[in-house]
Amino acid sequence: MLIKQLSTNYIIKNVVGKVITIKTARHSSVTISLDSKFKFNEQLHLAKPGKQNFNFFSSNLYLRYVKMAHSDCTQPKKICIVGSGNWGSAIAKIVGHNAERLDNLDNRVTMYVYEEMINGKKLTEIINETHENVKYLPGHKLPSNVVAVPDVVDAAKDADVLIFVVPHQFIRTLCATLLGKIKPTAVALSLIKGFDRAKGGGIDLISHIITRHLKIPCSVLMGANLAGEVADEKFCETTIGCKDVSLGPLLRDIIQTDYFRVVVVDDEDTVEVCGALKNIVACGAGFVDGLGLGDNTKAAVIRLGLMEMVKFVDVFYPGGKLATFFESCGVADLITTCYGGRNRKVSEAFVKTGKTIKELEDEMLNGQKLQGPFTAEEVNTMLKSKNMENQFPLFTSIYKICDGQLPPAEFISCIKNHPEHMDSKLDRIDSRKSIHLSKI
Repeated sequence: MLIKQLSTNYIIKNVVGKVITIKTARHSSVTISLDSKFKFNEQLHLAKPGKQNFNFFSSNLYLRYVKMAHSDCTQPKKICIVGSGNWGSAIAKIVGHNAERLDNLDNRVTMYVYEEMINGKKLTEIINETHENVKYLPGHKLPSNVVAVPDVVDAAKDADVLIFVVPHQFIRTLCATLLGKIKPTAVALSLIKGFDRAKGGGIDLISHIITRHLKIPCSVLMGANLAGEVADEKFCETTIGCKDVSLGPLLRDIIQTDYFRVVVVDDEDTVEVCGALKNIVACGAGFVDGLGLGDNTKAAVIRLGLMEMVKFVDVFYPGGKLATFFESCGVADLITTCYGGRNRKVSEAFVKTGKTIKELEDEMLNGQKLQGPFTAEEVNTMLKSKNMENQFPLFTSIYKICDGQLPPAEFISCIKNHPEHMDSKLDRIDSRKSIHLSKI
């Protein structure tokens, strides 16, 4: 909720760091969290605890409700899932079941579905009648309280929580459509693995785009979560990156089940960057499989990929925590994607068949887009801007292969003299320890 001014009915109870607790005339407890990702260079007046008259003059303050005694503020939270591919449908199954059993969630869950015709019938009609997404998640029943809606504004306008699960290239258009049409108090959770192209080159994090365009806070969810296995209810873990300590428990309630376990961390950007970069490494793993080079080579590619992921965050998103790479969003997601994901699968076929990525997307992905090659291109743009391509030989060679500049057979020769192999670990172990431990 954009705060221009709060009336004198509110009394400040406590101010701790960047979190302010206020008390209303009805004795409700409310917090205002100053999100550290924003710049607070506008005039900001804060009264001392107990004083009534105070104003907030900042365009980047958001109201977060923690404990509300008002009857209208204890209403169950309404949830909208924006997207209905295989991952979106798998999440809809989880969210629908949780909405049925939890009192703090509204029973009805809306799911925005891009309308398609399947054998002469609308996909939304099929989902609402059969409770199955026959195109993107066939064989799995969705809860009956999940309602497919073909208009994104109709699906999202009353939602308190918006869960975004669409291909990253559509996020700006969706945000433009939703601007001014959603609750100002809504919050977002992005499950989108990938970057978008920033103006002037480089990358833009999806959560940043959502927050910037819709003026609402956006957390992220990433992890070793192959959609089919999640839909099959096979045990796995996931990571939610959320800077707001008051919001994390709600997001965990919405997502967590006994087979889908959630860990919430505050390292939001690192969680999201991991979810995108691992797709580049998975392309490399697919090249190895296509070339028939074996498990040892594949393990080396995965390790070098992880090292470049850590280094990329350190260079472009300083302040990230090394510990985050050991959550499900990091090494676990990397391993899963390099052995079972679509980027690995298509990249293997790319080597074996000689077909283009576009041809293989159409043949193998049912019209869905591959994230790895696009992300590799945008990452390469950022590396070029800092003249650092040689310091990221794995990312650079994968980009060149996907772009047709380099034959797949040259992949391993490009990483044989990786910087990780050239410097003595003993010469730099002390400095590495101090740097890495400070991030944990």
